[in-house]
Amino acid sequence: MDIGNDDADLDRQIAVLATALLDRIGELAESMAEWIQKEVTSYVDTGLVPYADLREDCRAQLQSVLPALCGPAAADVSYARQSGRHRVDAGVPLAKAMDAYRVGGRFIWEAMVAEARETRALSSDALVRAASRIWLILDDFTDAMADAYRDAVADRIVAQEHERSALVGALLEGRITENETLWEAAEILRISHRGPFVVVAAEVPEVGRQAFPDMEVRLRSVGLASAWRLQADLQVGIVVLPVSGRRVQLVATLTKHAEHRVGVSPQYPTLDGTREALRFAKFAILGTAPGAKVTLFDDSPLAVTAASTPEVMARIVGSTLGPLDAAADREVLLDTLEAWRDCGGSTAEAAKQLFVHPNTVRQRLRRIAELTGRTLTAPRDVAQLCLALEATRRQPH
Repeated sequence: MDIGNDDADLDRQIAVLATALLDRIGELAESMAEWIQKEVTSYVDTGLVPYADLREDCRAQLQSVLPALCGPAAADVSYARQSGRHRVDAGVPLAKAMDAYRVGGRFIWEAMVAEARETRALSSDALVRAASRIWLILDDFTDAMADAYRDAVADRIVAQEHERSALVGALLEGRITENETLWEAAEILRISHRGPFVVVAAEVPEVGRQAFPDMEVRLRSVGLASAWRLQADLQVGIVVLPVSGRRVQLVATLTKHAEHRVGVSPQYPTLDGTREALRFAKFAILGTAPGAKVTLFDDSPLAVTAASTPEVMARIVGSTLGPLDAAADREVLLDTLEAWRDCGGSTAEAAKQLFVHPNTVRQRLRRIAELTGRTLTAPRDVAQLCLALEATRRQPH
């Protein structure tokens, strides 16, 4: 007998056995379900998979696997894919689902061996051929179920992220104000419904690209919960600061990963203040000093004020520092005023910073006072000069 006839005879033996098993499919499905219930703990007992559903799964698997034993045609794994998605919906861990499939595969193999032994329907060569074929089929089934499971999880994650992003957008736009709805939003966003909160606004490198990839994960690693949304020109996040000391961690993390300007709003107690906080975070971006990355609104009031109203500040600069425009040493005078301000009004400290004698600083400050008509001993005049200086540093003359 040639090889082809030998193969055909082996396939005929396997087909006879598979047909005999199919005739007992109801009984086998019940026994298979009992095996899985016994060996995969908590798979059925927790109620995630009702026993009737498990039995139906077993029947469907037998109906797909056994006919595929009869020939070279691939098994229909559509039910395995459907089962994988159903397991995600039921909340069954993938490991448990795969364990159930492995136990089911072992049951089918042992049922075949028992049937072959009882009926003597298979030669040893046919049994080897059937073993090779059935384990390939069962691998295909398990892989199809697992792939569908992972796809369903990915789809769910994407859907959840879209929902979370939409909720963040609604908070940023002030469209959620009712207390009950705010609580529900906080639950979905996986953040506390109690503040304090801050809004972080970061300039994006280009439209559609995140300024802070994985920032939610990075902040979670230091104990800070957050939720983010990507806008056309900004990536915006709502961050929970459970204690005041956490602000330092937030700023350190943002600074480490920032490539463009970032503004942080003042703290606010409840989520319905998110819209106003976003405005402050945007103002903080505008107030970012040259070379700096992260600006906190509360820590830079002069810079934020100077940058947030450019038309008004242009008039203040003109009326306050305009008289210096004709001075040949204008930039020297402004540098001196800036050093004096940064040193808390100390002439000696400003002199050290500028590497000049304190008398030189005093002479320059007197010239500023004479040219501008403002005295550096009057708080109101000092405030106006400092504000105008801040504005002119961000809007060069």
